[in-house]
Amino acid sequence: MSIIVVGSLNMDLIVRTPRIPAPGETILGHTFSTAPGGKGANQAVAAAKLGAPVKLIGRVGADDFGKQLRSQLNAVGVDAQFVFEDAQAASGVALISVDDQGQNSIIVAPGANGRVTRQDVDSAREAIRAARVVIAQLEIPLDSVTYALRVAHNAGALTILNPAPARQLSSELLQNVDVIIPNETEAALLTGLPVHDFDSATQAAHALQQMGARTVIITLGEKGALWLNENAVAQQVTPFQVQVVDTTAAGDAFVGALGVALAREQDWETSLRTASAAGALAATKLGAQPSLPTRAELEEFLAGTP
Repeated sequence: MSIIVVGSLNMDLIVRTPRIPAPGETILGHTFSTAPGGKGANQAVAAAKLGAPVKLIGRVGADDFGKQLRSQLNAVGVDAQFVFEDAQAASGVALISVDDQGQNSIIVAPGANGRVTRQDVDSAREAIRAARVVIAQLEIPLDSVTYALRVAHNAGALTILNPAPARQLSSELLQNVDVIIPNETEAALLTGLPVHDFDSATQAAHALQQMGARTVIITLGEKGALWLNENAVAQQVTPFQVQVVDTTAAGDAFVGALGVALAREQDWETSLRTASAAGALAATKLGAQPSLPTRAELEEFLAGTP
C-alpha cells in the first residue's frame, strides 16, 4: 500500500501577527519560528505519520535548510532517497504570516523546487510502479507534474492531484488524474466559476469533471467539502468543529490522509471522513508538519466524535 508523493519541500518562516498587514504597512508581530513545510513534504509527512510507507520525489538546495528538511523527513519515516540535492539553487522557503484568527498569508520562493525534472521522476520509476497511490501538487514545474502523473497512471496507480497553487491545466494532465482536490479558491480559478457554497462548488466540480478529472473533491474550509464521484453524483462532506489555531497545513493533512485511506482500500465515505478529521486536527496546532496528526491522535479524535 505504498504511497509516492511528487512535490515541493520548503522551510517555513512563520510570524504570528494580530492581523495580516495591508500593502505598504508595517506592524509588530508576536513570535517567530521555523518549521519544515512545502506541500509535497507536508503531504508525504501527513501520510507517514498515519503509518503509511511513503517516498518523496523532490529537490532541496545544498544548504543548511536542505539538510534540515531531509533530516526531518527521515525522522518521521518518509523515504527521502529521491529527494535530490541541487547545487545550483537554494532550498525553497515560505514566508508565512498567521493572524490571531488562525488565517494565513503565504509567499513562497521555490528555489530548488523549480528545478525538479522528468529525470528525477525517472529515477523513481520502479518505486512508482510499485506504488498504490501517487500524489502531486503544483509547486514544482508543471511539465514534471504532468510527466509524473502519466507515468503513475500508466503503471496503474491511483493518482491524486492537489492543484495548488492553481494554474491552467492541460487535458493531457487531467486525463491522468483519478482524484483532483482543489480548495474553493483554486476551483474557482481552474473553472472560472465562483465557488462559495455547496451549490456553486457542485457546478465547479462538474466543470472539472468535464475537463477530464474522474473524481472531484472541493474542500470548503469550515463548510466541509464537496465530493463528486465518477458517476457525477455530488455529496457533502460534513466538517468537524474545532478551535482553529493555524490553517496552514489543514489541506495537506486532508490530502495525505485521503491518500492513506484509499491506499488501504477503505470505502469513499470512510476515507473522506478520515481526511476531514485529519484536516480539522491540523488546524488546531501552529505550523505545517508539526501540526499533522499521528495515527493514534486521529483514531482517538474519530472515536470521540459522532
